[in-house]
Amino acid sequence: MTNNQSFVDLRKYDQSWFDRGRPGWYVLLWWFVQAIAFPLTPHPFNSLRCSLLRLFGARIGQGVLIRPTARFTYPWKVTIGDYSWIGDDVVLYSLDKINIGEHCVISQKTYLCTGSHDIQDPAFGLKTAPITINNGVWITADCFVGPGVEIGANAVIGARSTVFANIPPGQVCWGSPCKPQYARLKNSANSSESLD
Repeated sequence: MTNNQSFVDLRKYDQSWFDRGRPGWYVLLWWFVQAIAFPLTPHPFNSLRCSLLRLFGARIGQGVLIRPTARFTYPWKVTIGDYSWIGDDVVLYSLDKINIGEHCVISQKTYLCTGSHDIQDPAFGLKTAPITINNGVWITADCFVGPGVEIGANAVIGARSTVFANIPPGQVCWGSPCKPQYARLKNSANSSESLD
């Protein structure tokens, strides 16, 4: 930089076009319910957490497990397939749609982020794009998945990886940026392999 002037002028920031999908009072009601009800529900009260999410428009399949410290920005933009698990301190920053398939594991402290900003825009414009996680995916601990990413069926994302591009199915991947390392075998559940 040749001077200390900012490239952006945040006074020009405008997200009036952005559709949260529900009116403001409804969003505030959800945030209140999530802040009070979720953390106070013991681990075994999973069905209550799933019911609250469904009440607020999330599409939650049967046998889904959601930990009490998981966070959903706008649950009505979230779909979770049958028998999937959402771990402790997982954040679903659902400015756009997040679709999680069946038999997926999203491990603790993972952040699914559907929103970003245009760094070339002087007004720092908001950008959103959906995230799709296909059936049988395991995203291990403390990963970041960015806007617009699709993770192929049965892929594994290693601990603390950052995923900014689509991941092919059936691959074990890790890194920052996350890249395929080797194929995941169907019987790999019988091995001693552990990525988190």
